[in-house]
Amino acid sequence: MPKPPRQKSRRQPQPQRSHAASKGADAHNKPRRGEHRPRRKKIELTALQAATVALEDLKALDVSVLDVRHLTTVTDTMVVACGRSDRHVRAIADAVIQKSKQQGHRPIGVEGEKVGEWVLVDLGDVVVHVMLPRAREFYNLDKLWTLSERDQAAAAERA
Repeated sequence: MPKPPRQKSRRQPQPQRSHAASKGADAHNKPRRGEHRPRRKKIELTALQAATVALEDLKALDVSVLDVRHLTTVTDTMVVACGRSDRHVRAIADAVIQKSKQQGHRPIGVEGEKVGEWVLVDLGDVVVHVMLPRAREFYNLDKLWTLSERDQAAAAERA
């Protein structure tokens, strides 16, 4: 025997209480669901800060920040960091890219992401090198992009 169709209930609508009356006097200041709420101001990080935060978050090893303004016009700052494996290097570089994009700094270029031995992320004023320790030891970018005091004195004499 089939069940009879359900009939819609005919409840009388309840009078709505005002939001302020149900929550107290302070509640009228709070916006209701769906109403505009002022957004919190997002603290924007510089490209260098975004990169260093991403490096710290993924536990990059041996991070060096080099100021190269006096050596080249290509970039202002180079960041050199190491990862434990090629997968770690790629993950660190990807985190730098994502964090930079979140802060409004789109990478100009990314090189070496597929191999993972050395990944370069160009953020304009900041260039981030993430590499394996053996590649860092071989290329020795820290020494290449820093002048010793003797070299600085010799350069000053030539000028």
